Amino acid sequence: MPPWFQKKAICEIWTIIMTELQTPLLELRNAVKEFRSGSMFSKSVLRAVDSISLSINEDKPLITAIAGESGSGKTTLGKLILGLTSPTEGEILYKGKIIRDLKGGERREYRQNVQAIFQDPFAVYNPFYKVDHLFDAPIKKYKLSDNKEKSRALIEEAIETVGLRVPETLGRYPHQLSGGQRQRIMVARALMIKPKIIVADEPVSMVDASLRATILEALREMHENYGISIIYITHDLNTAYQIASDITIMYQGKVVEQGDVDKVINHPSHPYTKLLVNCIPKPDPTDKWIETEELQELIKNL
Repeated sequence: MPPWFQKKAICEIWTIIMTELQTPLLELRNAVKEFRSGSMFSKSVLRAVDSISLSINEDKPLITAIAGESGSGKTTLGKLILGLTSPTEGEILYKGKIIRDLKGGERREYRQNVQAIFQDPFAVYNPFYKVDHLFDAPIKKYKLSDNKEKSRALIEEAIETVGLRVPETLGRYPHQLSGGQRQRIMVARALMIKPKIIVADEPVSMVDASLRATILEALREMHENYGISIIYITHDLNTAYQIASDITIMYQGKVVEQGDVDKVINHPSHPYTKLLVNCIPKPDPTDKWIETEELQELIKNL
């Protein structure tokens, strides 16, 4: 074997080993989230998230869709990733450390690098503050700038990136803006912080169809230009197909199917995934939906 070939083989093996040993940026290990209700005589337990594992590597940013019907557990999963709720069982780690144990600078780094875009933008705003406060607060907290001129430049660049005009945005209160404007401001805020991961929970479900493409394109540009991984939570397989490279289907708190978005959507294997795909509106009237008998059989197999 020639020396140059031996050297190449060793380099390839070393690369594989280092990739395997690399600590994920964020990792869920058999995460479980239960909600309990009732009295001491009669208790009920709801497993909103049931033993889910996933990992996100910093050097391989992806757009991953988490899809399922309302109540499937996808929003609870997003809250676990964001640290807004703690798992009942299992672990959630950031750079190999359990997030509930992070302190000081490590916790601030985690908060900066794992950001959220929520479904209802109006609920995020404090009605007593102008929109400017949403941008000023993270700049101060994460020390993104050391003077007013740089801060203003950061804010204006982020606002213009999502298709808004600065004079029509800054200086206004939330109620003076439309739902689409408020949602795009949340995207702009996340863009300005430049996190490693964005959890986008139904980011286009409350905006007009004409604005959905704008918001989805802004998310795609954030991913491509800044290497940001995006966890796109949705019930809409159409938008998931447009933006994501991978998809995870959830049903009753469990992952029932996952993989390449094109393969899962076009060739679903699980009965629940087939039901979801069947709900997608079809532009061709000659293309029949699943017949009633087959539909009942799929439901029976869930």
